[in-house]
Order: sequence, then C-alpha cells, then structure tokens
Amino acid sequence: MKTIDLNCDMGEGSTEAEVLSELAMLDIVSSANVSCGAHAGDARLMSRVMQTALDKGVAIGAHPGFEDRANFGRTEMTLSPSDLTAIIRYQVAASDGVCRALGGSLSHLKLHGAMANMASRDEDMALTCYRAARSVCPDLPLMVIAGTAQARAAASLGGPVISEIFADRSYESDGALTPRGQDGAVIHDPDLAATRILQMLEAGAILPRTGDPIPVAIDTICVHGDTAGAVAIAQSIRDRLTAAGYSITAK
Repeated sequence: MKTIDLNCDMGEGSTEAEVLSELAMLDIVSSANVSCGAHAGDARLMSRVMQTALDKGVAIGAHPGFEDRANFGRTEMTLSPSDLTAIIRYQVAASDGVCRALGGSLSHLKLHGAMANMASRDEDMALTCYRAARSVCPDLPLMVIAGTAQARAAASLGGPVISEIFADRSYESDGALTPRGQDGAVIHDPDLAATRILQMLEAGAILPRTGDPIPVAIDTICVHGDTAGAVAIAQSIRDRLTAAGYSITAK
C-alpha cells in the first residue's frame, strides 16, 4: 500500500473556537506541527495540543517562527545568524521539553511563516535554522518545502528529510508559494484541494498556476490549521487519498 503523511500547523489558536477546530484536525492528520509560542500560542496551548496528539497517536513536530505575534510570524525579519540560532534553539528546546514531559518525543522540525519562506529562498539561512534545531535535538528529521533551498540545505546536512507540498496554497512557476495577498493564493474548496493533491502525487511534481510541472519528492501534505474550512479540507483529502489506496501515516 502507498503511504503519505498528512500534517497540520497548530497550537496557534487565539480563541477557544479556533483551538477546538485545531484539535478536531487531530482526528484526521497523522502529524501535528505545534507552535513553540513565539509567533502564536503559549505554554498551556502547546501542552494541550501535544497531549491530545499523543492520545490520538499523532506525531508531534516543533514549529518555530519569528517572535512576531502581531503579524502571526508572517512578516519577514532580518536577523543575524547568532540571533536566529538563539530563537530557534529556545523554541525547539521548549517544544522538546514539553513533549518529553508528556511522555512523547519530537518527530520533526518545520519552520513557520515568513521564516520558512525566507529559508526556502536562502540556503544559508535554512542551514542556520536546521543546525540550531539539531544542536538541541541531534538527527531531528527536517520537514522542508519541496524543491526549495530548504530541501537543498537539509540534504547537505544529511539525516532524515521529509519533503512537503501544500494542499491549501497555490504555486508559482518557480515552485514558490503564491504570495498570500494575491487572488487564488489560498485554496478553500475541499474538493479542489483534494483533486490537486492527487494530481501532484500522480505526477510526482508540483503543479504551478502557470508553467511546467516541477518534479519533487513528496512525503507529506500540509493543511494550515488557520485556513478557513481547514477541517473540511483535511477530511476531503484524507477521504480521497484513502479511496485512492493511500495509507495516512507519519514519516
């Protein structure tokens, strides 16, 4: 049977309704990328999400971002390598400590928001982030945006790499995600999202809005927890993947 991981960014809700929506995702996905408290969330929410994930057998990843709660970590910031190293180490250490205290262990690292977007263009920045994370958790698997500088940096370091595509975002011809401010950047239609994912898996490639397919390894599919209709999108994808013969399993 074919296997694929389905992941979601969570631990980011600011209201109880948002948190409950995130927790509902844990009945659907196989991996949870839990905010480390910098761009969103806090220690209590991290513990709540991690405990629920452990109870449901969902793999837990650290999801660090810029210390920019006002903009949800989605505004680009320029930090020195030493400062970037410090904030990554701090967040991964917190995530690792809470997870271990609850009886689990981290399964991967995934960068958030603007930090992730910048590292997808800048291999040196990606290396700084990944080395910082692995200085806390050696050999931690790295979840990378497929076909980007993140993937190249992770490959150069060695160790486990998990290549990710996005179900609720469109792509440009260079493989970059369409900027969120543009029409069509975020996909809300569950059927469309599921259809695109199956097409990309069949092609073994990113299918951009314009231009040729971009061949990439595909190990995991992301649905952002804060996307409107995220639960319905994730459920549609899981149902379609299962019907197509895939087993939803963490890497």
